[in-house]
Amino acid sequence: MASPADTNRFFRAQVTSITDLTPSFRRFTFGGEDLAEYGDTGFDQRIKIVFPTRSIGLDAMPTGADWYARWRDLPEDQRPPFRTYTTRYVRNELREVDIDMVSHDVLGPASDWIARAQVGDEVLIFAPTTSHTGVSYGIDFVPPARVDSILLAGDETAAPAIAAILEQLPSEATGVVALEVPHAGDVAYLPHHPGFQYRVGARDTADRHAHLVSSVTDAATDLAPSGQGSDVEEVDIDTDILWEVPRTAKGGAALKSARLYAWLAGEAGAIKALRRHLVAERGVDRRAVAFMGYWRVGRAEN
Repeated sequence: MASPADTNRFFRAQVTSITDLTPSFRRFTFGGEDLAEYGDTGFDQRIKIVFPTRSIGLDAMPTGADWYARWRDLPEDQRPPFRTYTTRYVRNELREVDIDMVSHDVLGPASDWIARAQVGDEVLIFAPTTSHTGVSYGIDFVPPARVDSILLAGDETAAPAIAAILEQLPSEATGVVALEVPHAGDVAYLPHHPGFQYRVGARDTADRHAHLVSSVTDAATDLAPSGQGSDVEEVDIDTDILWEVPRTAKGGAALKSARLYAWLAGEAGAIKALRRHLVAERGVDRRAVAFMGYWRVGRAEN
């Protein structure tokens, strides 16, 4: 049986192809013999990608069991940057992994790498191995065993995770996808699921999150049971992490069944408002709402 240290590790991988899927979504295919042991535990599996910069190489990244503590101990100007992404496809037999990233104006080390990356460039990917068994706490889509409807909502940073979830849900699953993307051409990014309504639209640059908020509000009216709202513990998104995935002690869903299960991810300010609407105003059981502040306006996130 694999030890805990064996179930997640760093993989060194090389870019083998780059595909522009839409104006904002770029798929990087990574290859390398090491990827034969790259694990895919399903749904919205979170991974970390370490990017080399113009001044810091990959060899500067600590990779042992205590890698994060050692990384934190490094002087800030010597820390290799890393960001969180979602595994899209794994082909172990070909030693390949696909990861979709958002391409936008260069604002930091990740967007800089995405803009200038070429075939042959290398990264480190922290991900599960094929030895991983049991609960993966890198998966935040944890619905009850019985659920009438599913609401998947977020901005472009959540789109790869939503796409992965949609592809793995059974065909009889039903629900709504509410997604805000940067450009009209990005609407085509998501795969089709026969049981879901798609409320996907381009961002109004004058009113960020307007489409996302209105789409979730409309979906909640259709899907959420009416009831007494609950008190919501407010999170200071400028100092704390906005992240809650209701689970049982055994790692499964917090509830056995629910009329609605909501998965919300994206910019923390918008996700905080949407969570408040669903739980405090619509009365959705907070144990059936997973919410993740993937990023915050004006702040780099690892």
